[in-house]
Amino acid sequence: MPRELILGLSAYYHDSAAALVADGTPLAAAQEERFTRRRHDPGFPLRAAESCLCTAGVTLADVAAVAYHEDPALKFRRVLATWLATAPRGYPAFREAAPQWLAWKRDATGDVRRRLAALAGGGVVPPVLAGRHHASHAASAFHPSPFASAAVLCVDGVGEWATTSMWHGRGTRLSPLGELRFPHSLGLLYSAFTYFCGFRVDSGEYKLMGLAPYGTPRYAPLIRERLIDVRPDGSFRLDLRHFAFQYGRVMTGRGFEELFGGPRREPEGPLTEREADLAASVQQVTEEVVLRLAATVVARTGERRLCLAGGVALNCVANGRIVAEGVCDELWVQPAAGDAGGALGAALAESHRRGAPRPHLSRGTDAMAGALLGPAYPAARIAEFLRRRELPYVRLPERELARRVAAELAAGRIVGWFQGRMEFGPRALGARSILADPRDPGTQSTLNLKTKFRESFRPFAPAVLSEEAADWFDLGQESPYMLMTAPVTAAQRREDPGAAGLRGPGLLRAGRSTVPAVTHVDHSARVQTVGPHAHPAFRRLLTAFRDLTGCPVLVNTSFNVRGEPIVNTPEEAYTCFMRTRIDLLVLGDFLLRKEAQPPWPEEDDWREGIPVD
Repeated sequence: MPRELILGLSAYYHDSAAALVADGTPLAAAQEERFTRRRHDPGFPLRAAESCLCTAGVTLADVAAVAYHEDPALKFRRVLATWLATAPRGYPAFREAAPQWLAWKRDATGDVRRRLAALAGGGVVPPVLAGRHHASHAASAFHPSPFASAAVLCVDGVGEWATTSMWHGRGTRLSPLGELRFPHSLGLLYSAFTYFCGFRVDSGEYKLMGLAPYGTPRYAPLIRERLIDVRPDGSFRLDLRHFAFQYGRVMTGRGFEELFGGPRREPEGPLTEREADLAASVQQVTEEVVLRLAATVVARTGERRLCLAGGVALNCVANGRIVAEGVCDELWVQPAAGDAGGALGAALAESHRRGAPRPHLSRGTDAMAGALLGPAYPAARIAEFLRRRELPYVRLPERELARRVAAELAAGRIVGWFQGRMEFGPRALGARSILADPRDPGTQSTLNLKTKFRESFRPFAPAVLSEEAADWFDLGQESPYMLMTAPVTAAQRREDPGAAGLRGPGLLRAGRSTVPAVTHVDHSARVQTVGPHAHPAFRRLLTAFRDLTGCPVLVNTSFNVRGEPIVNTPEEAYTCFMRTRIDLLVLGDFLLRKEAQPPWPEEDDWREGIPVD
């Protein structure tokens, strides 16, 4: 029986992506940044679309429809209304952005048609259908979930008008229950603090989350009193007098400075106790709002299973609290919860609108295939690259490779791990990963400062064999996509008597557990559970490391350096390997050692060409 293919696209703001769905099943998905090497690339996802079609072995002529993730005309009306409401102060932003909106952005689907014409090679371009931003988020959350019915919550910055929405998913249908609208946005509140603390908006929010445990939430009462009015059901309103995002150029202004004791931190400037306390404060308030919203949608639907999407759903600390506090019985978060996932959601929504089923439900799994939906590079392709560059390597059988690499990790080596299909979403899950021994207290600083070239306070995530996770982390359920935090179990904690007087970054020096490299300063960890049905090569490695050391846990961080997207190709993996303190590189079943490689011919400091993230 022929498959009906739907191509989903998200573009023109940040994290552009493409996804291909066949009869309700995701076949391929990828972010444009992985191909252009421009982090959070907002441009038209031509290369991502080409990759999805190539992975599935089809052409654009085989596609029944193209689903765009939002309604550009409705979004333009919101943008225009905001400019008018903020005149004359919003005029500089209007003058800067209006030409694009008037020229093509308000008809972004028309631009999509024109750009797809090049991909069609003169053939017919399928119909391009515009969805709604939050409907795409909701579809990405519910349709690939393992639940036949569920409550659905979407929270982000803003789409067309919606900033928060609630839905009830049943079978292949999603029913909207209500929404909050711009400018009242939890995502924009969090981004305002991201900006004020000197990080990049739509990029550095995860840094703010990682910084929060170093601080004290002393500003939380002030945030509740002056910035956000939260009701018992989680609905809220912002006091817009203290924000500047509605004017279009910056997130905060003088009102923030007056409230929080001085100007915003300059990007790359020293991090002080104030920034840590601000991060802790807005994180606490954000968790409170998310918990109330989650409880409300669960109560309104009568469901005990909950699905999340939208950029705020990447806040794994809030997600962990939903589970820990029993708001629902089971939680499932779309692994590409941000705007990239909108491409997949738009395609799924259109596929199910046309009558497609959800066949994964009969298997008792989700439909995301471990989020391994990107391109793969077969052994012949890797071998050709190694031969062409005359690079020394050894090729090993899969079990011997796992044993050899586990021994190197146990000896303190850092490993670049490149296997199979690339992950879809912001997390490296064992396909494009940098791995290390979590038991070594020096691993965190070595990886941060000498391998990733990023701030020393940044935490690392543990990957753990799912069947042994409960011995190491108080998680409560599976977490295959590294989107929930959980405390390290009491049995694994090791309190440092010298930590009592430490504050801020000084806490990094304190011992915390038997796996200190993945234990944050508040004894939490952002856990990835690796089950028996996904990531076979990664499972073999974790098992081999467990058999050798007794520890079923590895440090798993993304295979990139600060400011760059995660590597996609073998060439990019090798470049990252040679530029950093990675000791070994595994490309499929090929093993390369740093000391055996020819000198790396790069005279200039390559880091100067990478933008600050």
